[in-house]
Amino acid sequence: MSAIVELPARALLAAVRALVPHRLALSAAGLAVTLVVAGGYLTFGALGADPAAETFTVRVRLAESGGLLPGQEVTVRGFPVGEVRAIHLEGGGVVAEAEIDAAYPIPDDGAVQVVDLSTAGEQYLDFRPTRSTGPYLGDGSVIGPERTATPVPLWRLLGTLDSTLAQVDPRRLEAMVAELGAGPEAPRKLGDIVRGGMFLVATLDSVLPQTVALIRDTAVVSSTVAGGTDELRALAADTAQTMRGVEAKTGGYVRLLDTAPGTLAAVDAVLAASGPSIVGLLTGLSTLAEVTNSRVPALQEFFFPAQRAGSALDALSVIMRDGGIWGLVNLYPRYSCDYDVPRHAPSVPDYAEPYLYTGCPAHDPSILVRGANNAPRPPGEPIPGLAPPGADPHTTAGPAPVGPWTIPLPIDDTRDTVQPPR
Repeated sequence: MSAIVELPARALLAAVRALVPHRLALSAAGLAVTLVVAGGYLTFGALGADPAAETFTVRVRLAESGGLLPGQEVTVRGFPVGEVRAIHLEGGGVVAEAEIDAAYPIPDDGAVQVVDLSTAGEQYLDFRPTRSTGPYLGDGSVIGPERTATPVPLWRLLGTLDSTLAQVDPRRLEAMVAELGAGPEAPRKLGDIVRGGMFLVATLDSVLPQTVALIRDTAVVSSTVAGGTDELRALAADTAQTMRGVEAKTGGYVRLLDTAPGTLAAVDAVLAASGPSIVGLLTGLSTLAEVTNSRVPALQEFFFPAQRAGSALDALSVIMRDGGIWGLVNLYPRYSCDYDVPRHAPSVPDYAEPYLYTGCPAHDPSILVRGANNAPRPPGEPIPGLAPPGADPHTTAGPAPVGPWTIPLPIDDTRDTVQPPR
C-alpha cells in the first residue's frame, strides 16, 4: 500500500522541483488562463453572446423615439429575444432596427411598443403579437407607425400637469385643506376620500375597455361641440336675451304666483260644486274616446293619407287661401234620373235579391246621354230595363240556388243554410 502512494508522491515532488525555477512564467500563464475563462463566462454566459447564432433584422417605424437607445433589449411580451442595433431618423419619424434571434419566430401581427422598465427610463422594444402561428417576421420586415406606440415623455407629462395645476384655484385649495384639517373628523374624512378614489380607480380598471370607449366618445363629442362654436355663441346670445326678457317680467311672475292660490281655490270650489256633472261629462268623454279610438285609422287616412295622394288638410289649404274662401259654382243644371225602386240600407247585410227592372223611367234624351234610353236600336224595340206593361216594377230576381258548395250567410234570414264542405 505504501509503495502505491509513494510512487505518485515522488512523481509530483519531481515535477514541482523541475517547475520551481520557472514559477514566474507559470504564474503568468495561470493568470492568462483565468482571464480567458472569466472573459468567456462574461461574454457567453452573462451577456448571452453567441457568434454562431442566426439573427434577422426588423425595421420598426416610430412616431418618436420614446427614449429608446441602441443596445437596449428587444422582447416578445417581456421575454428577451434580441436587441436594438441602431436608431436613425427617416421620413419625419424614427426607425429602430431590431436584431432578433432566429430561434424565436415572431408572428407578423400585433403591435410593437416602447416600454419603460421603470420611472427612471430603461426603455425596451416589446413585440406583442396576437397569435402564436405564422406567418412570421423575416429579415427586412417593416412595421408601420400605425402599429407602434411610445410612452408619454416626461417633459410632456410635466407640461400637462403644469397646465392642469394652473387651473386649480389656490384659494379654494387652501380652503379645502383648512376644512380637512379642522376638527377631529378630518382624518376620517381624508381616509374616506382616499378610499373613494381607490374604489373609483378599481372600478374604472375593471371596465377599462368601456372607459377607453367613453373617453374616445367624449373626444368626438368635444370635437363636435368645438366645430359648432358659432352656433353655441348664437344659442348663448339668444338664451341671454330670453333670460333678460324673463327678468323684465319678474313683476308679472310674482303677481301670477300671488294670485295663483286664489285662482286654484276658485277652480277647486267649481269642481266641488259641479262634481256630478263632471262625472257625467267624463263618462261621455270616455265613450267618445272609445268611439274615436276605433276610427283612428280612418281619421289618419282622412288627414294624412298613405294610400292616396292629397288629404283633407290639403283640400282646405286649396279652398282657404289668399285671405278668402274659394269655390266653384256650376250654373248649368244637371239632369238626373229618379229610379222608381225602393232603396235598401247599405248597412243591413240582408243580401236582398236584385230588382229586375232598373231602367230609368224618364225618356228625356238629355238624361243619361250614355244610358240605354239613347242607345241606337231598331224601330219599335223596347228600352231594356223597363217593366213591361202590367208588370210590377218592384219585381226581384228569384233566390239563388243553394248547393253543396254554397257558403252559408247566417246574417241572412231569408235563405236556407247548408253545412259548408270540409
